[in-house]
Amino acid sequence: MTAPTNNRRTLLILAIALVVAAVLGLGSSIYALRRARAAGSADAASAANANVIRFVRNPEVAPPFLLRDISGKIVSSADWKGKVVILNFWATWCPPCREEIPELVQLQAKYKDRLLVVGASEDDEGPQKVQQFMQQHGMNYPVVMATKELIDNYGGVPALPTSFLIDPQGRVMMKHTGLFEYEVYEREVRALAGLPVDARIETFEDTGQIFLKNAANATELPDVDLSGLTADQRKEALHRLNAEGCTCGCKLTLAECRINDSSCPVSKGAANDVVKRVRAGQPEPDSPPASASPSQPGSQPQSPSPKT
Repeated sequence: MTAPTNNRRTLLILAIALVVAAVLGLGSSIYALRRARAAGSADAASAANANVIRFVRNPEVAPPFLLRDISGKIVSSADWKGKVVILNFWATWCPPCREEIPELVQLQAKYKDRLLVVGASEDDEGPQKVQQFMQQHGMNYPVVMATKELIDNYGGVPALPTSFLIDPQGRVMMKHTGLFEYEVYEREVRALAGLPVDARIETFEDTGQIFLKNAANATELPDVDLSGLTADQRKEALHRLNAEGCTCGCKLTLAECRINDSSCPVSKGAANDVVKRVRAGQPEPDSPPASASPSQPGSQPQSPSPKT
């Protein structure tokens, strides 16, 4: 093979390599651009959600509250009028609870003239341990020992921490289960206190998100497929879901269990079976699964394992 032929082959290989490299480079640039745009869209959506405050459209008056705190002083809901209240159910053994305490301390200190944080400890070891914990963590708000009656009155506490936000008129406006950022609570406190907020307020109907007894008002349930049902079938399915009890041990109706613990596989399967029977035109079973009757206002569901 002659030298000119080898040179031409070498040049051809180099040219092909350059073309391939250019194509790969262009593809990488397009992919990076798309990733950047997607990330930008996600950031924009996150920022938009961060500037939204959600309160219940049909708030209920907070259940009466009269207990002694750890130091022996009376804590009464009659004294809450005119202030925003955060009623926080927690426990010393709950890591997310401990993590949010500095935020609650900061909120109480910053808005002391407009806000009252009240802790309700679910510790089983008694008030002495709770008092020691309070001193160690500089808790600057009253803490009571949560009683069954208190938990019952607030419709159950599915996990810890759980906080109820109460407006200056004594109405429960929002419920948070789990750990939330400081900014979420601060925006809500400011909005309820009539202070300026850089956010828009949206409202929603309470269909069990705050008080489980309102699950009967729900038209959708987590992971329950109601699609394809006629209006009459949907009404019938929801009626059955609010009448039949769950067998997972929660002592709730299927509808209440889906709202209280959407991860429950028992209520998920049973609820979708109910919908299938309605869709097929099958009548209700003569003997529905045994359980307690649907909960009434003030009834207490069993909580799932605390989310820690």
